Amino acid sequence: MVVLTAMCAALYAAILIPFKIVPLIPGITEFRPANAVPVVCSFLFGPAAAWGAAFGNVIGDFFGGLGPGDLFGFLGNLLYGLLPYQLWEAVTDRAPVPRGVTVSVALAAVIGLAAMGCATVIGWGLNWLGFHPFKVLATIVLVNNLVVALALCPFLLAVLYPRVARARLLYRDILGPRAPRPRWRTAAGVLLVVGATIGAFAAGQLISTGRWLPPWAPWETASHQGAVGIGLLPILAVLVVGLALL
Repeated sequence: MVVLTAMCAALYAAILIPFKIVPLIPGITEFRPANAVPVVCSFLFGPAAAWGAAFGNVIGDFFGGLGPGDLFGFLGNLLYGLLPYQLWEAVTDRAPVPRGVTVSVALAAVIGLAAMGCATVIGWGLNWLGFHPFKVLATIVLVNNLVVALALCPFLLAVLYPRVARARLLYRDILGPRAPRPRWRTAAGVLLVVGATIGAFAAGQLISTGRWLPPWAPWETASHQGAVGIGLLPILAVLVVGLALL
């Protein structure tokens, strides 16, 4: 798993770095065809992909200039590589290969949630630091993640998943089967993760555009910096609890 983590990080960084010359927000984010890598690797290598995505993003950011915002890039990409396999394993035991309408729709939904979770954490953190408003940054990161991942992940999984499975390098081949968990725990975890991911993104948009001020963050500034920072904390805490249950 350590070797797979290093491989995921190296692959992610190797594809990220050349596209630093195509910035969407200079010094913050750029066009990222590599955004398919954490999702594909998540379905293949599980926890190794989550840590690989986090460290690979830091390596990529090093070539664009490191700063305090990179902490939230680390956390956002960790979540981006964590959500796909966690949710998929919780709801089905089928292979994440787009065969049939049901699996394809479920795959797209999981990819969308992972992209939204990553965008929310990055947008929340950098807005709290006062760099860019959530409504701009989170939307750009979401679209950037979503378009690339939806376009490339189904094809890559169809090609790679059967081959990795035959080589017995899937994360469950290495870690072994997980002990059965109570159905209520799995259901609660899925509901909390899905609800908190969508809720946090929606709340960030509402607060950032001045349409809502959370009662637990009762102060207003022109940048909505503090309101977004404090306002999303309880919702993101629910997301962490949901992940712990899974």
